[in-house]
Amino acid sequence: MYLIYRLITACAMLLLAPYYALRGWRHGESWTKIRERLGLLPPEIASRAADAARQVGGQNVWIHAVSVGEVLAAKPLAEAWKQRFPADALFISTTTETGQRLARERLRCVEGVFYFPLDGTLAVRRALRAMRPNAVIVMETEIWPNFLREARRRGVPVIFANARISERSFARFKRWNFLIDQLFANALSSAELFLAQTPEDSARLMEMGAPQDRIEVTGNLKYDAEPPAASPLGDWLREQTRVQERWPVFVAGSVVAEEEESVLAAFDVAQRRWRRALLVLAPRKPERFGAAAEIAQAGGWEAVRRSRLSMAGPLDENADVLLLDSIGELAGIYALADAVFVGGSLVPVGGHNILEPAWFGRPPIFGPHMDNFREMAGQFLAARAAVQVTTGAQLGRVWVQIVEDEPLRTRMGAAAQALWQRHRGATRRSIERIAAVLRGEGMPA
Repeated sequence: MYLIYRLITACAMLLLAPYYALRGWRHGESWTKIRERLGLLPPEIASRAADAARQVGGQNVWIHAVSVGEVLAAKPLAEAWKQRFPADALFISTTTETGQRLARERLRCVEGVFYFPLDGTLAVRRALRAMRPNAVIVMETEIWPNFLREARRRGVPVIFANARISERSFARFKRWNFLIDQLFANALSSAELFLAQTPEDSARLMEMGAPQDRIEVTGNLKYDAEPPAASPLGDWLREQTRVQERWPVFVAGSVVAEEEESVLAAFDVAQRRWRRALLVLAPRKPERFGAAAEIAQAGGWEAVRRSRLSMAGPLDENADVLLLDSIGELAGIYALADAVFVGGSLVPVGGHNILEPAWFGRPPIFGPHMDNFREMAGQFLAARAAVQVTTGAQLGRVWVQIVEDEPLRTRMGAAAQALWQRHRGATRRSIERIAAVLRGEGMPA
């Protein structure tokens, strides 16, 4: 099966190379990005990696974080690692453009950021040869058979940190199990260690072929993330809402396609109660920025885009919706909210991080589709620290209830903060296990 996969990926590389080149040209992307996906890393990254590999007493560690969620999970791990092992060189790769932007902005402690290679043998070999890593840490569960096989061939341990297998991914695996079981088993057996978020993730990894003696449950790294410091946008918006008596403020974060209308329907319910209410609407993906603005305007709301704000002046008095068309500013804006909504959950996308509003004592409200955060969502609901809704109209009613009932809002917010604090510690446990592997004390192969 592996030989068939290798043949398929080789053919795919021949097709994808011109596709990425054409797409890059149409979107004004640099040739560097395309080269990185083919395993040709920038000279400055390769040079720093080579210097790190030659350095006595230090380790060269490659962290891979697919997109925004994985980058945020990698942040506490990378920062704690640098603090404990300052001589080590950390490099981080991403798959998506939004993940790349966030990594460059938030992970200032790393020596370089680049795009992960496509899973073709030649691309993987080029990247590994240039990076010369002592270890590769894959955030969550990106299973690339060629990469895992080539890393093992070079003697590079691959560790899956914060590993999880969502219900949707596991269902797909079981559906195609008769074709891919041996491929996945061989790929997973090439990894050195799996640090799973939950016992359920551990069980799923075993069923997919990961060796039982290489799996440990260390918890969810996202609980160890720290709230962001106050931002210029947050300070400005706080002052504008105070001066203009804009209240209440609703923040709908990580909203995906087909959710914008539901969120606006909820805001309509709230705005009928409070005419001076303000909605901060944050689409998850940049390609939805324009569409979300058009949907709001078509519904009769005055929408102002963050990218067109002049913070030297006031917020438009007529603005109903502030569209947050930026990367990396959402988390801090939750601190201004009187009620929130975390998107990717009213439609079957899998949900997004509900800890960000909890940092600031805001009880997260989300939809029924929380497959990617099933255990976390269940804990919040059991502690009465969150609310689950199914429609935009219901979201609007819950927003009104949360704002009007201050004791309820305060009690739920405190429960959300306490839950976040109680589950911290996965970073320390993960670092202990990864450090043991890098120093030759890993689990038996």
